Amino acid sequence: MVRTDVTHAQRNETKGFIYALIGTLLVSTNYVTAKYGLMGFNPETFSLVWTAAASIYTFCIVLITGHHRELKVQRSSVKHITVLGIATGAGMVLAWAGLALLDPSFASFIWRFAPVLTIVLSAVILKERLQLREMLPIALMVAGGALSTYGQWHIVGTGVMLTLLATCMVAVQMVTVKMKVSEISPHVLVFYRVSGAAVCIAIWTILTGKLHFNVAPSFWVVTLIGAFLGPSMSFQYTFRSYTYWDLSRSSIVLTVQPLFVLPLAYLAFGRIPTGLQLLGGCIIVAGAFWLAMIHRTRMTQLQ
Repeated sequence: MVRTDVTHAQRNETKGFIYALIGTLLVSTNYVTAKYGLMGFNPETFSLVWTAAASIYTFCIVLITGHHRELKVQRSSVKHITVLGIATGAGMVLAWAGLALLDPSFASFIWRFAPVLTIVLSAVILKERLQLREMLPIALMVAGGALSTYGQWHIVGTGVMLTLLATCMVAVQMVTVKMKVSEISPHVLVFYRVSGAAVCIAIWTILTGKLHFNVAPSFWVVTLIGAFLGPSMSFQYTFRSYTYWDLSRSSIVLTVQPLFVLPLAYLAFGRIPTGLQLLGGCIIVAGAFWLAMIHRTRMTQLQ
């Protein structure tokens, strides 16, 4: 019996890792497909097309997998679903506005603050305590961020700030999902995430008068493909990893995302960050990985 339990636990560990890795790989394509789409669409219209398409994709996935019966959530979960949709909508508009101003690989380095903020927010919401030693890698990441923007803040500053605000919204999303993933199917959570975001973005885009659909067909094609790979499929795997792994482990896998983005961006656009941007970005990744490992070790000891 003990051996069977151990084997089952090991299989769950493997599943958690594989799902987190696939989710990270798929979401890495966002930086390439979205960057290309933003060359045609403005950030607001792009966000609307992106989330609307993702809503259709995820609804089809829900139907195919037979989870449509679970679309009616308990009243106690409505608040969490609402927060998830609003945070996703705000995060996407901010993220794409930032990406439109930054190199995709450099943006992926800045996005390493998202797992860190997720860990910090989960510590606050889930009543976990951050230790002093966890402040050191955070300080290292801040130093890496400062180094990567040194002497060119006037060029990348706005994009960096928009991206950091977007990472805050993602942290809210991930903690919200972690609180409900044991009660609601990951397929259903992804659907409510993108459909709620689509509604919020549609209202915002109409009110601001930013709707602009008249772009070349290539921008539509790449955007629609990206919406399937990124917000639809990637989060199916990421959210599913939470059923086998805790949030900190999945966050560790997510820290290596730039390793996927760098070659993808080079193949698509023929360029990657150099000099201080690359060095600072590597320091950010090192700090994020360090913090995730510390947090994971502490959580293991508590168990």
